[in-house]
Amino acid sequence: MALVDHIRRCNAYRPEDFVPWSIDGKVAGYVRRELRPIIAGYRGLFVDDGALALDPRHVDAAARSDALREAAERLHRAGIVHRLTEERYAVTAGGEPVATLPRGAASVLGIVASGCHVNGFVRRADGIHLWIGRRAANRPYPGQLDNFVAGGQPAGLSVIDILIKECAEEAGVPASVARRGIPVGIVNYVMATEPGMGGDGLYRHCLHCFDLELPEDFTPVSADGEVAEFSLLPVVEVRQIIETSFRFKFNCALIIIDFLIRHGLVRPDHPDYIELYAGLRSSFDRIN
Repeated sequence: MALVDHIRRCNAYRPEDFVPWSIDGKVAGYVRRELRPIIAGYRGLFVDDGALALDPRHVDAAARSDALREAAERLHRAGIVHRLTEERYAVTAGGEPVATLPRGAASVLGIVASGCHVNGFVRRADGIHLWIGRRAANRPYPGQLDNFVAGGQPAGLSVIDILIKECAEEAGVPASVARRGIPVGIVNYVMATEPGMGGDGLYRHCLHCFDLELPEDFTPVSADGEVAEFSLLPVVEVRQIIETSFRFKFNCALIIIDFLIRHGLVRPDHPDYIELYAGLRSSFDRIN
């Protein structure tokens, strides 16, 4: 296998399998074609007069959010949404936040979901080393390798809020150190969900990436149990793992590939360079 296999995996979907749904005439998400009649049957929540849309009687953010919450609960009772929590994601339409949705329904309704991923690295005499987490056995994607820190962005919290929060919870990083994280861009991908991903739908993910250089004497400690253990690995070893396996959680591999490109460890003479670079910045609008 090769680095590009991770790019292709995270951009694998068939546009013809999905249909858009809108809020106030603007696309908010995509659902599987076979789910359309089920959602259209949620009278008072959605309408389908040739195009699937949130019922226009829900005219403000609060009413729209309540309607989407009820739809998510119905989908959960039907076994389509696997898990619901109180955490909510912003729902955007036309690039503007117009409502919120329980996180567990994000992929089923195919909304754009944002998150924050951090490459924690150390410069040593023998080169760059990356802190890599191994996910706990009782968490999603058990035992898979993970970025130093990562987390979704709930509605109402800024990307910097998430950076500080996740650094503290997942790796025991003080806020004063977390704020040194350098924003280095965004990784986007559009991916049909695979079995075990929490709901049959579409990931449209916007991941804010940070590089955080750490001192050699720092050792991360997981406070929330998300990570079973951390290892400080030479970046060349991390690259080899990604080039030869799917041991990393699917989207975490993308964040590290982006790191490799930005730090000159994957160069323009790489045979897949253009596809790697372009695949990290997929357009959410290609589905139309």
